Amino acid sequence: MILSMLCKVTRGLLSVPGVLLRRNTAKDAELLVLRHENAVLRRQITGPVRYEFADRFWLAALSSLIPRRRWREIFPVTPGTLLAWHRRFIAAKWDYSGRRARTGRPPTEAALKKLILQLARENAQWGHRRIQGELARLGHPIAASTVWEILHAAGIDPAPRRTGPRWREFLTNQAQGIIAVDFFHLDTALGHRLYAMAFIEHDTRRLHITGVTANPTRDWAVQQARNLAADLGTRMESLRFLLRDRDGKYGQSFDAVFEAEEIAVLKSAPRAPRTNAHCERVIGTIRREALDHVLIMNETHAQHVLAAYEQHYNEHRPHRAHNQLPPDADQQPVTVHKPEGRTLRRTRILGGVINEYRYAA
Repeated sequence: MILSMLCKVTRGLLSVPGVLLRRNTAKDAELLVLRHENAVLRRQITGPVRYEFADRFWLAALSSLIPRRRWREIFPVTPGTLLAWHRRFIAAKWDYSGRRARTGRPPTEAALKKLILQLARENAQWGHRRIQGELARLGHPIAASTVWEILHAAGIDPAPRRTGPRWREFLTNQAQGIIAVDFFHLDTALGHRLYAMAFIEHDTRRLHITGVTANPTRDWAVQQARNLAADLGTRMESLRFLLRDRDGKYGQSFDAVFEAEEIAVLKSAPRAPRTNAHCERVIGTIRREALDHVLIMNETHAQHVLAAYEQHYNEHRPHRAHNQLPPDADQQPVTVHKPEGRTLRRTRILGGVINEYRYAA
């Protein structure tokens, strides 16, 4: 619209001399065309001639002042090109593509798309219609076809998975009922080797170090299993599987303690420590954070060190698998917005090998 009005105004201004001086109007227009053509050639002397928008506009406006029979002689372009420019100027008057308001449904908000993808990843068995129902319950009315398009664009199958969950999802779903056990050794300052038994709950990552001995017999292992059952109490009812390796120190009596609680004993493959990865990892953590920095004097000292670390591990040490919460924590701590003016207190564990920090009340 603005372009069309500008073209009309320019034509009107150029036609004023034509009203006053009929004879010289065409000559003046021809001179203006030639001068502008000369300016274009000087501007692009090193390359091919290219007419910009302002050049086309100016030549199209001057064309109305020059007889059409003279166009071929005066204008550097053909009459067809000149008329095409003029048609393009007029067509812009009726072009509403840039001014037309957007029609159709509004786009889905980014936060809602993020929520849809979160529900799809956390619930592999949910299809797009199940996700739509959950969103409606949360107060987000949305069409099932829109959910389908969002999932499809993200590379997620909009239909429920019929072949079952992946191994990672399966183990995560079963973690609440799994407890793992393994032996690990430690050497005293005089070179004597001691053995300890560690249990870890897959779901809560709670650590249980039941005892230390220099002679890990089958009877001793059975006693450690009984000690664990007594410590867990009613929580034993939530366990379904015990994961252990094929070490001969366990024996049938050890398995019988758990089978009496209706806990199935699963044995890992020979020479496959990754099968019991949770236990292997926590044993490595115990070594790196405690045992590698303390000289163990005897069995009693080893029990004291491991008991202190077990308490630290369960009550204070953050875990990535639980949003940086320790196993015994039920909720996130209160957020501190202004640490200035608050006293930070340090608690030394094992003589300062490990430090715990808390703000004073």
